[in-house]
Amino acid sequence: MQEFLRACDVAVEEANTKNLATLMCMPPVSLLQRANANYDGAWFNVKHLYALLLHTEDMRPLEALAGEFGYAVVPKVQPAPIDLHQALNRVALEFAELTVETHAALSDGRVDQVERARIMKEITHIKVAIAQYEASVKAA
Repeated sequence: MQEFLRACDVAVEEANTKNLATLMCMPPVSLLQRANANYDGAWFNVKHLYALLLHTEDMRPLEALAGEFGYAVVPKVQPAPIDLHQALNRVALEFAELTVETHAALSDGRVDQVERARIMKEITHIKVAIAQYEASVKAA
């Protein structure tokens, strides 16, 4: 908990505290006190954390919190938008490949481990294609 509070404290101190406090709808003194890692009465709740991340875009508090539980925060890589028709065709192709793979796996009435892995691989390809399609729609 101490690392998380320290990260919050640093993020608040490095930001323009007055403006940040205004955006978080609290007096600057309250914000500094709630984020103070050296104050035993510090109480930084989820709403404060969300507002801090939103307004500062400083992910160190989130990284510290995740680290205390053995996790790491990794930024999601956004796919590059492409021509909308190409993106749609890619989604359709990936769905077709999933359909073929699933029918082949079910031809003997059961799905074994290898077939399941192939189907899961095709599902992953669909997720990637849909993410790219979404980015393409947003950019259109």
